[in-house]
Formats: sequence, structure tokens, C-alpha cells
Amino acid sequence: MRCVIARFPFDLTKTGVLESMKGIKPEQVVGESVIIGRRTYPVKQVGQVVTRQDRRDFSAGEVLRAMTQLGFTCRGTLPETTVAARVLSPLQRASAMLGTPATA
Repeated sequence: MRCVIARFPFDLTKTGVLESMKGIKPEQVVGESVIIGRRTYPVKQVGQVVTRQDRRDFSAGEVLRAMTQLGFTCRGTLPETTVAARVLSPLQRASAMLGTPATA
């Protein structure tokens, strides 16, 4: 399939992407991700490996579109509840566990 990423045309195939990502250790997923084989990779890591371009040269949306068209499962950003749970103070966390919201 022909797609354009960072204004450059690429001929990508599902088997080609699988081969490119073989042996690549996934980085920690923080935002959008792509499931390739049995591993979940950050979108920017996949784009960098497949296109051999710097991550700043393309957007996650471009890679997500290409991977979706090739038939890979793509996931968006983490739900806000997951992000909010990380920034709770110890008082808020204990209060949430008890079922009473803290007002601090």
C-alpha cells in the first residue's frame, strides 16, 4: 500500500512492517499505540523504524492511518481516569479508596 508520511511516499505492506519490527524491543507506551504481532509499540517508535526518519518529522496520526489501513490494531491515548489517578495526592488516593472524595 502506498502512503505518505512526512511528505514522503512509502510502499508499506503488512509483512514488511512485521519484518521491520521483528527483534525491536517495545518502548513504554504513553499515548497512541499499535499492536504488531503480540507486542504493543508506541506509534512514534513504529514510524521511526518503518520510515527510518526522525520522530519529529511525522505525526502520530500519519502512522496511525497507515497502520490501520494495513490491518494492524491501533489504540488511542490513555483514558483520562488513568492519567488522573497518577496525579492524586496520598490524601486523595486514600480518600478515593474509602469512597469519599477529598477536598484538598
